[in-house]
Amino acid sequence: MAYARWLWLGVVAICVVGCGVRHLPAANARDISGTFRSGGMDRTYMLHVPTGEPVGLVLSLHGAGGTGFSQRGLTGFNSVADAHNLLVVYPDGYDKSWADGRGASPADRRHINDVAFLVGLVNKLQNDYGIAAGHVFVTGMSNGGFMSNRLACDRADVFAAVAPVAGTLGVGVACNPSRPVSVWEAHGTADPLVPFKGGTVRGRGGVSHSISADSMVEKWRSVDGCQTKQAMEALPDVRDGTVVHRYQFTGCADNTEVVFYKINKGGHTWPGGKQYLPAAVIGPTTRALDGSEAIAQFFLAHARG
Repeated sequence: MAYARWLWLGVVAICVVGCGVRHLPAANARDISGTFRSGGMDRTYMLHVPTGEPVGLVLSLHGAGGTGFSQRGLTGFNSVADAHNLLVVYPDGYDKSWADGRGASPADRRHINDVAFLVGLVNKLQNDYGIAAGHVFVTGMSNGGFMSNRLACDRADVFAAVAPVAGTLGVGVACNPSRPVSVWEAHGTADPLVPFKGGTVRGRGGVSHSISADSMVEKWRSVDGCQTKQAMEALPDVRDGTVVHRYQFTGCADNTEVVFYKINKGGHTWPGGKQYLPAAVIGPTTRALDGSEAIAQFFLAHARG
């Protein structure tokens, strides 16, 4: 019961960060609310169009209990998108969840085909805004991080790079990418919801089981055929209670790369993002790493073609 109470408070807190009435100021024509028909349902999303000509498309996926609107507020990705001329779309999951393959989420239980929905939405936006193949990327938090990994596993032909935060894959979920894909991953060692070492995950739809962050990174290193591992780099200590170590795997096939940020004592949070609940509940948010900026730079550096 205590967990359920805190989980609900987490949803409320995330909504404080990003939820609200979907009325956009008339002057801000660059933010668009849209619908896309998939699986017999009208799915919704928010789209941010940068001031300059977009050079890539980023799919940003919320966590369980969240929305595209809350993901936008949590990550602050719009300002990063403007700085780098990236089109960014924040889709809404079915019943605030994604069918990432673990079987426990409302979307999984309803057998929603989120891979088809998200790839279809990407194809539409590519056509609408002239985004080149090889310049499509996906990132996400928690349930959205799991879904990001699943998209890379199932549709590496579409996504050139992926950046999951606080999310791996469910135990037993197949991952056989059709080609190498660049991966940027971040996970806190003190994450109380998605354990760094893998194990039981209790969510809105029930209990599931995840593989460890280290196993996820090793999976991508193997998929990409990375031959070298550079020495670990410690990011400057900003004295916020966390210490961030960066691991870089190079010598990978097709000029791909795997980068892993191990956030020692970090919680179930977005690096550099909102501390949406007290650290005593979800663990602290590191300030040593601006996750959104680092992800944008990684994506641009690993476009195909």
